[in-house]
Amino acid sequence: MSEACRLCGSAQTRLFFEGGARAHDREFHQCASAHAACDLVFVPDRFLLSQQAERERYVLHENDPADEGYRAHLRNLLDEIAPLLPPGAEGLDYGCGEPPVLVMMLRERGLRAEGWDLFFSPDAAPLERARERPYDFVTCSETAEHFRAPLTEFERLNRLLRPGGVLGVMTQMLDDWSAFGDWHYRFDATHISFYSARTMRWLAKRFGWSVNFPREHVTVFRKPG
Repeated sequence: MSEACRLCGSAQTRLFFEGGARAHDREFHQCASAHAACDLVFVPDRFLLSQQAERERYVLHENDPADEGYRAHLRNLLDEIAPLLPPGAEGLDYGCGEPPVLVMMLRERGLRAEGWDLFFSPDAAPLERARERPYDFVTCSETAEHFRAPLTEFERLNRLLRPGGVLGVMTQMLDDWSAFGDWHYRFDATHISFYSARTMRWLAKRFGWSVNFPREHVTVFRKPG
C-alpha cells in the first residue's frame, strides 16, 4: 500500500524496509519521487505509539546534567551553534526533555535560553512569545526523528526564528541507505522519521535557508536576514 511521504506529502513512495522484532515489526517507507524526492524514510501512521506510550518511553531516558558523556554528546551541537551567536543571544531548545540539560549548557555559555517540550514542558508561552520577538537561535537535539508531521514542525521552527537566525538540528542521519538494516536508530519505537543530508538540503530549499553540516549528525541552518 502506497503511503504519502510524512515530510513532503508525495504519493510517490516505496516500501523500503521491513523490520523484524527488534524494530517492533514495523514497515519503513521512503520518499522516491524521481524529480523532487525529499529522501525521508518514515514509519506509516498505523505503526505509531499512542502519546501515552511514547511519553512512557521518554521517561526512561537518563538525561543527567552531571553525566559528562551526555554533556559531551550535546556539545556536538552546542559547539557549532555558540560561535555563531552574539553574547546574550536569546534562544529556544525545541524538544528540551527533562531535565532540560541543553538549556542549562546554553546558559553556561552566556546565552539566554528556555525550553519547550510537548511532553515535559508543554506551556505554549515560549512559542507564543516568538510572535512579538522571534528568537536569535533555536536548537533541536534528538527530536526531529520523533516528528509525526515534520513539515509542520519545521514550519514552526521557521516562525520561531528572526531573520538571520540560526537553527541547529542534531539527529542521526544516513547518506547510504543500504546501511539501514544494521542501523540501531531504527530499533527505537519512537523513531519514525529518518533523515539524510539530501533531506536537510530539501528543507533548506523549501524555506530558503542556508545549510551546512559541520560534523556528523549535526545540521546548521540559517534563515535569510
